[in-house]
Amino acid sequence: MQSLASRMAVMTGEGALSVYAHAKELEREGRSIIHLELGEPDFHPSATVNDALKQALDEGKDRYCAVAGVPSLREAIAAYLHDTRSLNVSADNIVIAPGCKIALFMAMMALIDAGDEVLYPDPGFPGYASITLGLGGIPVPFELSELNHFQPDPDEIASKITARSKILITNSPGNPTGTVYIDEVQRRLAELAVKHDLLVLSDEIYARIIYGGQYVSLMKYPGMEERTLIIDGFSKSFAMTGWRLGYTVTPARIVPALQMLAVNSYTCVAEFSQYAAVEALKDRDGATPRMVREFGKRREQFIRDLNRVPGFRCLPPEGAFYAWVNISETGVSAEELCRVMLEDAGVAAIPGAAFGPAGADFVRFSFASSTATLQEAVERILRVSAAWQPTTTAR
Repeated sequence: MQSLASRMAVMTGEGALSVYAHAKELEREGRSIIHLELGEPDFHPSATVNDALKQALDEGKDRYCAVAGVPSLREAIAAYLHDTRSLNVSADNIVIAPGCKIALFMAMMALIDAGDEVLYPDPGFPGYASITLGLGGIPVPFELSELNHFQPDPDEIASKITARSKILITNSPGNPTGTVYIDEVQRRLAELAVKHDLLVLSDEIYARIIYGGQYVSLMKYPGMEERTLIIDGFSKSFAMTGWRLGYTVTPARIVPALQMLAVNSYTCVAEFSQYAAVEALKDRDGATPRMVREFGKRREQFIRDLNRVPGFRCLPPEGAFYAWVNISETGVSAEELCRVMLEDAGVAAIPGAAFGPAGADFVRFSFASSTATLQEAVERILRVSAAWQPTTTAR
Protein backbone atom coordinates (compact mmCIF):
# COMPACT_ATOMS: atom_id res chain seq x y z
CA MET A 1 0.00 0.00 0.00
CA GLN A 2 1.32 3.44 -0.93
CA SER A 3 2.42 5.67 1.96
CA LEU A 4 1.12 9.10 2.81
CA ALA A 5 2.97 12.19 1.68
CA SER A 6 6.00 12.85 3.87
CA ARG A 7 4.65 16.25 4.90
CA MET A 8 2.01 14.54 7.02
CA ALA A 9 4.69 13.15 9.31
CA VAL A 10 5.99 16.62 10.22
CA MET A 11 2.74 18.54 10.59
CA THR A 12 1.12 18.71 14.02
CA GLY A 13 -2.38 19.09 15.39
CA GLU A 14 -3.77 21.82 17.59
CA GLY A 15 -3.79 21.32 21.35
CA ALA A 16 -7.08 23.13 21.88
CA LEU A 17 -8.94 20.80 19.55
CA SER A 18 -7.39 17.70 21.15
CA VAL A 19 -8.41 18.82 24.62
CA TYR A 20 -11.85 19.71 23.31
CA ALA A 21 -12.30 16.22 21.84
CA HIS A 22 -11.40 14.59 25.18
CA ALA A 23 -13.70 16.97 27.04
CA LYS A 24 -16.59 16.13 24.72
CA GLU A 25 -16.01 12.41 25.36
CA LEU A 26 -16.35 13.05 29.09
CA GLU A 27 -19.54 15.01 28.46
CA ARG A 28 -20.99 12.10 26.54
CA GLU A 29 -20.34 9.98 29.65
CA GLY A 30 -22.52 12.39 31.60
CA ARG A 31 -19.78 14.57 33.11
CA SER A 32 -20.22 18.31 33.62
CA ILE A 33 -17.43 20.09 31.74
CA ILE A 34 -16.58 23.80 31.72
CA HIS A 35 -14.94 24.52 28.36
CA LEU A 36 -12.11 27.03 28.74
CA GLU A 37 -9.93 25.45 26.05
CA LEU A 38 -11.33 26.97 22.84
CA GLY A 39 -10.86 30.57 21.76
CA GLU A 40 -14.53 31.04 20.95
CA PRO A 41 -16.53 34.05 22.18
CA ASP A 42 -19.77 33.15 23.93
CA PHE A 43 -21.45 35.97 22.00
CA HIS A 44 -23.25 35.71 18.66
CA PRO A 45 -23.52 38.08 15.70
CA SER A 46 -26.06 40.86 16.10
CA ALA A 47 -29.56 40.53 14.67
CA THR A 48 -28.69 42.91 11.83
CA VAL A 49 -25.94 40.53 10.65
CA ASN A 50 -28.28 37.55 10.70
CA ASP A 51 -30.93 39.57 8.89
CA ALA A 52 -28.41 40.52 6.22
CA LEU A 53 -27.60 36.83 5.74
CA LYS A 54 -31.26 35.93 5.34
CA GLN A 55 -31.81 38.79 2.93
CA ALA A 56 -28.84 37.71 0.81
CA LEU A 57 -30.26 34.19 0.60
CA ASP A 58 -33.72 35.51 -0.26
CA GLU A 59 -32.16 37.56 -3.05
CA GLY A 60 -30.48 34.49 -4.52
CA LYS A 61 -26.94 35.37 -3.49
CA ASP A 62 -25.92 31.72 -3.28
CA ARG A 63 -23.92 31.41 -6.50
CA TYR A 64 -20.29 31.26 -7.46
CA CYS A 65 -18.75 34.69 -7.00
CA ALA A 66 -15.45 36.52 -7.47
CA VAL A 67 -12.48 34.42 -6.41
CA ALA A 68 -10.98 37.21 -4.30
CA GLY A 69 -14.34 38.02 -2.73
CA VAL A 70 -17.36 40.14 -3.58
CA PRO A 71 -16.31 43.75 -4.28
CA SER A 72 -18.61 45.24 -1.64
CA LEU A 73 -16.97 43.18 1.13
CA ARG A 74 -13.44 43.99 0.00
CA GLU A 75 -14.34 47.67 -0.10
CA ALA A 76 -15.96 47.44 3.33
CA ILE A 77 -12.82 45.80 4.79
CA ALA A 78 -10.62 48.55 3.33
CA ALA A 79 -12.88 51.19 4.94
CA TYR A 80 -12.96 49.25 8.22
CA LEU A 81 -9.15 49.05 8.39
CA HIS A 82 -8.94 52.76 7.72
CA ASP A 83 -11.42 53.54 10.50
CA THR A 84 -10.05 51.13 13.11
CA ARG A 85 -6.30 51.00 12.31
CA SER A 86 -5.67 54.14 10.21
CA LEU A 87 -4.50 51.96 7.32
CA ASN A 88 -4.87 53.08 3.73
CA VAL A 89 -5.23 49.86 1.76
CA SER A 90 -6.87 49.19 -1.58
CA ALA A 91 -9.80 46.81 -1.87
CA ASP A 92 -7.86 45.29 -4.78
CA ASN A 93 -5.21 44.13 -2.28
CA ILE A 94 -7.67 42.11 -0.19
CA VAL A 95 -8.42 38.42 -0.73
CA ILE A 96 -11.29 36.76 1.14
CA ALA A 97 -10.81 33.21 2.45
CA PRO A 98 -12.96 30.60 4.25
CA GLY A 99 -11.40 31.33 7.63
CA CYS A 100 -8.17 32.81 8.96
CA LYS A 101 -6.39 29.47 9.02
CA ILE A 102 -6.92 29.07 5.29
CA ALA A 103 -5.82 32.67 4.74
CA LEU A 104 -2.65 31.95 6.72
CA PHE A 105 -2.08 28.63 4.97
CA MET A 106 -2.52 30.12 1.50
CA ALA A 107 -0.24 33.05 2.26
CA MET A 108 2.49 30.73 3.49
CA MET A 109 2.00 28.40 0.52
CA ALA A 110 2.41 31.33 -1.82
CA LEU A 111 5.65 32.44 -0.17
CA ILE A 112 7.58 29.44 1.20
CA ASP A 113 9.96 27.28 -0.82
CA ALA A 114 11.79 24.25 0.55
CA GLY A 115 14.59 25.40 2.85
CA ASP A 116 13.18 28.87 3.50
CA GLU A 117 13.36 29.91 7.13
CA VAL A 118 10.34 31.31 8.95
CA LEU A 119 10.79 33.22 12.20
CA TYR A 120 7.80 32.81 14.52
CA PRO A 121 6.87 33.43 18.19
CA ASP A 122 7.21 30.71 20.83
CA PRO A 123 4.80 30.32 22.53
CA GLY A 124 2.50 30.97 19.61
CA PHE A 125 -0.26 29.63 17.42
CA PRO A 126 0.68 25.99 16.60
CA GLY A 127 -0.07 26.41 12.91
CA TYR A 128 2.93 28.66 12.32
CA ALA A 129 5.49 25.90 12.72
CA SER A 130 3.26 23.10 11.44
CA ILE A 131 2.41 24.78 8.14
CA THR A 132 6.03 25.82 7.66
CA LEU A 133 7.19 22.21 8.06
CA GLY A 134 4.45 20.91 5.78
CA LEU A 135 5.62 23.24 3.03
CA GLY A 136 9.25 22.17 3.39
CA GLY A 137 10.32 25.30 5.22
CA ILE A 138 12.35 25.59 8.41
CA PRO A 139 10.57 27.05 11.45
CA VAL A 140 12.85 29.24 13.59
CA PRO A 141 11.27 30.16 16.95
CA PHE A 142 11.96 33.30 18.92
CA GLU A 143 10.98 33.25 22.59
CA LEU A 144 8.30 35.33 24.26
CA SER A 145 9.67 35.31 27.80
CA GLU A 146 7.78 36.19 30.96
CA LEU A 147 10.90 38.08 32.07
CA ASN A 148 10.41 40.32 29.02
CA HIS A 149 6.64 40.66 29.60
CA PHE A 150 6.15 38.27 26.66
CA GLN A 151 7.38 40.90 24.19
CA PRO A 152 9.52 39.73 21.25
CA ASP A 153 13.22 40.43 21.73
CA PRO A 154 14.46 42.11 18.52
CA ASP A 155 18.07 41.30 19.40
CA GLU A 156 17.26 37.59 19.64
CA ILE A 157 15.40 37.74 16.32
CA ALA A 158 18.31 39.58 14.70
CA SER A 159 20.70 36.86 15.90
CA LYS A 160 18.57 34.19 14.19
CA ILE A 161 18.29 35.84 10.78
CA THR A 162 20.32 34.09 8.09
CA ALA A 163 20.62 34.20 4.30
CA ARG A 164 17.73 31.70 4.16
CA SER A 165 15.36 33.78 6.32
CA LYS A 166 12.31 34.81 4.29
CA ILE A 167 9.33 35.41 6.60
CA LEU A 168 8.81 36.95 10.02
CA ILE A 169 5.51 36.08 11.69
CA THR A 170 4.12 38.46 14.28
CA ASN A 171 0.96 38.11 16.36
CA SER A 172 -0.26 41.11 18.32
CA PRO A 173 -2.36 40.80 20.41
CA GLY A 174 -0.92 37.35 20.80
CA ASN A 175 -2.27 33.87 21.30
CA PRO A 176 -1.69 32.47 23.94
CA THR A 177 -0.02 35.28 25.92
CA GLY A 178 -2.37 38.19 25.20
CA THR A 179 0.66 40.42 24.55
CA VAL A 180 0.25 43.64 22.57
CA TYR A 181 3.58 44.53 21.00
CA ILE A 182 4.90 47.91 22.19
CA ASP A 183 6.01 50.63 19.77
CA GLU A 184 9.71 50.18 20.46
CA VAL A 185 9.53 46.48 19.61
CA GLN A 186 7.45 46.97 16.48
CA ARG A 187 9.78 49.71 15.24
CA ARG A 188 12.77 47.40 15.67
CA LEU A 189 10.97 44.52 13.94
CA ALA A 190 10.14 46.78 11.00
CA GLU A 191 13.76 47.88 10.75
CA LEU A 192 14.93 44.25 10.74
CA ALA A 193 12.40 43.34 8.05
CA VAL A 194 13.54 46.19 5.82
CA LYS A 195 17.25 45.59 6.45
CA HIS A 196 17.06 41.86 5.68
CA ASP A 197 14.31 42.04 3.04
CA LEU A 198 11.92 39.89 5.04
CA LEU A 199 8.26 39.43 4.29
CA VAL A 200 6.07 39.83 7.38
CA LEU A 201 2.91 37.90 8.17
CA SER A 202 1.12 40.06 10.72
CA ASP A 203 -1.55 37.95 12.40
CA GLU A 204 -4.05 40.57 13.60
CA ILE A 205 -7.08 38.40 14.33
CA TYR A 206 -7.32 39.87 17.89
CA ALA A 207 -6.61 43.49 16.89
CA ARG A 208 -9.97 44.80 18.11
CA ILE A 209 -9.76 43.00 21.45
CA ILE A 210 -7.40 45.16 23.52
CA TYR A 211 -7.74 46.58 27.02
CA GLY A 212 -6.38 50.08 26.76
CA GLY A 213 -4.58 52.20 24.20
CA GLN A 214 -4.89 52.30 20.43
CA TYR A 215 -3.92 49.29 18.32
CA VAL A 216 -1.11 49.92 15.84
CA SER A 217 -0.56 47.52 12.95
CA LEU A 218 2.99 46.64 11.95
CA MET A 219 2.01 47.74 8.43
CA LYS A 220 1.99 51.36 9.69
CA TYR A 221 5.77 51.49 10.14
CA PRO A 222 8.18 52.85 7.50
CA GLY A 223 8.89 50.43 4.68
CA MET A 224 6.33 47.86 5.80
CA GLU A 225 3.44 48.47 3.41
CA GLU A 226 5.21 46.73 0.52
CA ARG A 227 6.32 43.70 2.59
CA THR A 228 3.51 43.04 5.08
CA LEU A 229 0.60 40.62 4.74
CA ILE A 230 -2.13 41.10 7.34
CA ILE A 231 -4.12 38.02 8.32
CA ASP A 232 -7.47 38.84 9.90
CA GLY A 233 -11.07 37.72 9.96
CA PHE A 234 -14.46 37.73 11.62
CA SER A 235 -14.22 34.90 14.17
CA LYS A 236 -12.97 36.81 17.21
CA SER A 237 -13.91 40.48 16.85
CA PHE A 238 -17.38 39.73 15.50
CA ALA A 239 -18.10 36.41 17.28
CA MET A 240 -18.53 34.63 13.93
CA THR A 241 -16.35 31.56 14.53
CA GLY A 242 -18.54 29.07 12.65
CA TRP A 243 -19.00 31.35 9.66
CA ARG A 244 -15.42 30.68 8.53
CA LEU A 245 -14.58 34.09 7.12
CA GLY A 246 -11.04 35.42 6.95
CA TYR A 247 -9.00 37.63 4.69
CA THR A 248 -5.50 38.63 3.70
CA VAL A 249 -4.35 42.18 3.03
CA THR A 250 -1.34 41.83 0.80
CA PRO A 251 1.01 43.76 -1.48
CA ALA A 252 -0.43 43.92 -5.00
CA ARG A 253 2.23 41.63 -6.45
CA ILE A 254 1.08 38.73 -4.24
CA VAL A 255 -2.64 39.00 -4.99
CA PRO A 256 -2.48 36.90 -8.21
CA ALA A 257 -0.73 34.09 -6.32
CA LEU A 258 -3.43 34.00 -3.63
CA GLN A 259 -6.13 34.03 -6.31
CA MET A 260 -4.43 31.15 -8.12
CA LEU A 261 -4.36 29.12 -4.91
CA ALA A 262 -8.03 29.90 -4.32
CA VAL A 263 -8.93 28.76 -7.83
CA ASN A 264 -7.15 25.49 -7.17
CA SER A 265 -8.73 24.89 -3.77
CA TYR A 266 -11.89 26.52 -2.42
CA THR A 267 -12.90 28.46 -5.60
CA CYS A 268 -14.66 31.19 -3.62
CA VAL A 269 -16.20 31.92 -0.24
CA ALA A 270 -19.97 31.51 0.21
CA GLU A 271 -21.56 34.57 -1.37
CA PHE A 272 -24.36 35.07 1.16
CA SER A 273 -22.02 35.05 4.16
CA GLN A 274 -19.88 37.74 2.53
CA TYR A 275 -22.87 40.09 2.27
CA ALA A 276 -23.65 39.47 5.93
CA ALA A 277 -20.01 40.26 6.76
CA VAL A 278 -20.44 43.71 5.20
CA GLU A 279 -23.17 44.36 7.75
CA ALA A 280 -20.95 43.04 10.57
CA LEU A 281 -18.23 45.55 9.67
CA LYS A 282 -20.69 48.42 9.92
CA ASP A 283 -21.48 47.35 13.49
CA ARG A 284 -24.48 49.65 13.70
CA ASP A 285 -25.31 48.71 17.30
CA GLY A 286 -21.76 48.70 18.68
CA ALA A 287 -21.62 44.93 19.23
CA THR A 288 -17.82 44.67 19.10
CA PRO A 289 -17.01 47.44 21.63
CA ARG A 290 -19.72 46.09 23.92
CA MET A 291 -18.25 42.59 23.73
CA VAL A 292 -14.73 43.88 24.44
CA ARG A 293 -15.96 45.82 27.48
CA GLU A 294 -17.49 42.62 28.81
CA PHE A 295 -14.27 40.71 28.16
CA GLY A 296 -12.45 43.44 30.10
CA LYS A 297 -14.66 42.88 33.16
CA ARG A 298 -14.19 39.12 32.95
CA ARG A 299 -10.44 39.57 32.58
CA GLU A 300 -10.16 41.50 35.85
CA GLN A 301 -12.29 39.03 37.80
CA PHE A 302 -10.82 35.86 36.30
CA ILE A 303 -7.17 36.86 36.69
CA ARG A 304 -7.83 37.85 40.30
CA ASP A 305 -9.54 34.53 40.97
CA LEU A 306 -6.88 32.44 39.24
CA ASN A 307 -4.18 34.03 41.38
CA ARG A 308 -6.00 32.59 44.43
CA VAL A 309 -5.19 29.07 43.25
CA PRO A 310 -2.09 27.64 45.00
CA GLY A 311 0.89 27.68 42.65
CA PHE A 312 -0.81 29.78 39.95
CA ARG A 313 0.68 33.10 38.81
CA CYS A 314 -0.98 35.11 36.07
CA LEU A 315 -0.35 38.59 34.66
CA PRO A 316 -3.34 40.40 33.11
CA PRO A 317 -3.26 40.06 29.31
CA GLU A 318 -3.21 43.27 27.27
CA GLY A 319 -5.39 41.84 24.53
CA ALA A 320 -7.26 38.76 23.27
CA PHE A 321 -9.20 36.70 25.83
CA TYR A 322 -6.69 34.24 27.25
CA ALA A 323 -5.20 33.85 30.72
CA TRP A 324 -1.61 32.60 30.38
CA VAL A 325 -0.90 31.09 33.79
CA ASN A 326 2.55 30.20 35.10
CA ILE A 327 2.11 26.95 37.05
CA SER A 328 5.79 26.21 37.77
CA GLU A 329 5.24 26.64 41.52
CA THR A 330 2.72 23.80 41.64
CA GLY A 331 5.51 21.25 41.33
CA VAL A 332 3.64 19.24 38.68
CA SER A 333 3.74 19.39 34.91
CA ALA A 334 1.23 21.42 32.97
CA GLU A 335 0.04 18.24 31.30
CA GLU A 336 -0.66 16.51 34.62
CA LEU A 337 -2.30 19.59 36.05
CA CYS A 338 -4.60 19.90 33.01
CA ARG A 339 -5.46 16.21 33.32
CA VAL A 340 -6.45 16.66 36.97
CA MET A 341 -8.47 19.78 36.19
CA LEU A 342 -10.34 18.06 33.37
CA GLU A 343 -10.88 14.59 34.77
CA ASP A 344 -11.35 15.49 38.46
CA ALA A 345 -12.75 19.03 38.30
CA GLY A 346 -14.39 19.10 34.88
CA VAL A 347 -12.46 22.19 33.71
CA ALA A 348 -10.86 22.03 30.26
CA ALA A 349 -7.68 24.06 29.65
CA ILE A 350 -4.59 23.62 27.48
CA PRO A 351 -1.04 22.74 28.56
CA GLY A 352 1.28 25.51 27.44
CA ALA A 353 3.67 23.25 25.53
CA ALA A 354 0.92 22.92 22.90
CA PHE A 355 2.00 26.42 21.88
CA GLY A 356 5.71 25.65 21.79
CA PRO A 357 8.53 24.59 24.15
CA ALA A 358 8.67 28.03 25.77
CA GLY A 359 5.16 27.40 27.11
CA ALA A 360 6.08 24.28 29.09
CA ASP A 361 5.46 25.87 32.51
CA PHE A 362 2.16 27.48 31.56
CA VAL A 363 -1.51 26.69 31.07
CA ARG A 364 -3.88 28.63 28.81
CA PHE A 365 -7.45 29.35 29.83
CA SER A 366 -9.96 31.16 27.63
CA PHE A 367 -12.11 33.69 29.48
CA ALA A 368 -14.59 34.01 26.60
CA SER A 369 -17.28 32.59 28.91
CA SER A 370 -19.71 34.18 31.33
CA THR A 371 -18.49 35.56 34.65
CA ALA A 372 -20.55 32.97 36.52
CA THR A 373 -18.99 30.15 34.48
CA LEU A 374 -15.48 31.47 35.11
CA GLN A 375 -16.12 31.76 38.83
CA GLU A 376 -17.45 28.21 38.95
CA ALA A 377 -14.37 27.01 37.06
CA VAL A 378 -12.02 28.53 39.64
CA GLU A 379 -14.03 27.07 42.53
CA ARG A 380 -13.76 23.63 40.93
CA ILE A 381 -10.01 24.06 40.46
CA LEU A 382 -9.59 25.13 44.08
CA ARG A 383 -11.39 21.97 45.21
CA VAL A 384 -8.88 19.72 43.45
CA SER A 385 -5.79 21.85 44.09
CA ALA A 386 -4.76 19.54 46.94
CA ALA A 387 -3.32 17.39 44.16
CA TRP A 388 -0.46 19.88 43.91
CA GLN A 389 -0.65 21.99 47.10
CA PRO A 390 1.88 19.89 49.03
CA THR A 391 4.65 20.77 46.57
CA THR A 392 3.79 24.46 46.22
CA THR A 393 6.68 26.79 46.95
CA ALA A 394 5.92 29.61 49.37
CA ARG A 395 5.77 33.01 47.72
